[in-house]
Amino acid sequence: MSILRVATYNIHKGVQGMGPARRLEIHNLAHAVEQFDADIVCLQEVRRHHRKLEKQFTRWPDLDQAGYLSPEGYESVYRTNAITRHGEHGNALLSRWPVIDTRHSDVSDHRFEQRGLLHVQLLVEGKEVHVVVVHFGLIHASRERQVQRLGEYIGTAVPPGAPLVVAGDFNDWGAQLLRPMAALDLRTFEGIRLATYPSRLPLLHLDRIFVRGLRPVSAHVPHGRVWARMSDHLPLIAELEL
Repeated sequence: MSILRVATYNIHKGVQGMGPARRLEIHNLAHAVEQFDADIVCLQEVRRHHRKLEKQFTRWPDLDQAGYLSPEGYESVYRTNAITRHGEHGNALLSRWPVIDTRHSDVSDHRFEQRGLLHVQLLVEGKEVHVVVVHFGLIHASRERQVQRLGEYIGTAVPPGAPLVVAGDFNDWGAQLLRPMAALDLRTFEGIRLATYPSRLPLLHLDRIFVRGLRPVSAHVPHGRVWARMSDHLPLIAELEL
């Protein structure tokens, strides 16, 4: 039995707080990601650059955030979802295993929310494993259409028998996407509630890990003051049997 450890984390662009209280958390996030000891780390709201904040914070990393957060020996992959006035942000994947191929698919549902799928193909112990990192919209109807587009994408880009992980921030306040995801043969941990948002008082299970061709073994969400400071989300860490 081979166990694959997967984490998903919305890092809130590496910055927390508002106005004068705004603080840079990217350095603490780098230590946190290393502590996951995960084979695969799926990240949302990752910045490549931000001209205004780079000037505001003297300790802004020289590397893009995906590269900076990547532990030694890992490969990092980043693709942009949203272009903003001062920079851009998107999804990223950090992998202990070799990256074979990378693709990106735009699933924006309207012009006010730019969203995308990051698809990374990995070679894990000689077997091809596909991982799709998602960050769905804030409107339920948009999320339903994005699940439909996810299914269409998987149908054309992922072989039917290949192990598949779909992880990220689904913004699914009422767990209404579980049924349409199950219709795509994508399953998650059943019977346990893993609240990840808001990080200071987690009530909502917004971050999820779905699998096809793997067996969910265990999952947990770390808690505490340190975790509550780094992002508005908490990370979700799971072990999957390959």
